[in-house]
Amino acid sequence: MAKTTGHGRRWIATPVIACVAAVLLIGAMGARGQQQKPAWTEQEKPIAAALGTLRKLPEDARAKETKELALEIRALPAASNAHKARLALGLAGLSTEGDPGHDTLQEVATTLAGALKEQPQTGPSGMPAMGYMELASLVKYEHVSASLDDPQYAAAVARVDQDDAKRKEANFTLKDLTGKRWTLKELKGQVVLVNFWATWCPPCRSEMPDLDALYQKFQKQGFVVLAISDEAESKVRPFMEQGGFHYPILLDPDRAVNKEFIVEGIPKSFVYNREGKLVAQAMDMRTRRQFLELLKEAGIQ
Repeated sequence: MAKTTGHGRRWIATPVIACVAAVLLIGAMGARGQQQKPAWTEQEKPIAAALGTLRKLPEDARAKETKELALEIRALPAASNAHKARLALGLAGLSTEGDPGHDTLQEVATTLAGALKEQPQTGPSGMPAMGYMELASLVKYEHVSASLDDPQYAAAVARVDQDDAKRKEANFTLKDLTGKRWTLKELKGQVVLVNFWATWCPPCRSEMPDLDALYQKFQKQGFVVLAISDEAESKVRPFMEQGGFHYPILLDPDRAVNKEFIVEGIPKSFVYNREGKLVAQAMDMRTRRQFLELLKEAGIQ
């Protein structure tokens, strides 16, 4: 069974990709396409403000703040004019960027489950609402526990499992920036890390130096990184040249491979062992230590 860790938070709701936490904090699009800010209660305002600055904190301070915010959100009332579930989902969307620790993620999941129980959400066209998908993903990919007796949560769990099964059978052929073709299933005998990213994505940019360092360290052991972007070459090429990164960058302009892997948020990484079996996943930004854990599952250490 593939080991999974983390969960991406920059969801694709339309052809335009946006950070879910930012959408939740700024507000939904109004009838004329203008952002409408939530009418936060006095208790919610400082929590919303703290979520807006969470990414700016150092890793250790961020983990502590994440745990404290989970407890503060949990203590909020579930009044009709409150946004408890919105704040809980916003925190969950930020909590797996990096390595906050299992205990912190457990608090986040418990808070989100409780908020959804108090303020049930409705998804589009019979699909589970985003909060239930987020919770199901936290449970599967971060190995936390959650209890929620709700048909939408059960549907979300089933969908996460179905998506995982499809990813195990995925294959693709794409060209990199040099024109070389890469086919996933032709790389047996090597350890392959497939990474979905974009130049505009802050968590993607944050993990790239660690990923590049590991690529250079383990390349002679048969380690291959295939980083896939759906952006235009005119954006990707200068970014990579300026950053000085060494691993191959593959272009997926029509998002065919993103769709095959059911990539609805980035960054995401999938690790295949030398037999071509999917053995590890990271559904959000990873630190060097976390990447090493993923590679260990494929026999590189």
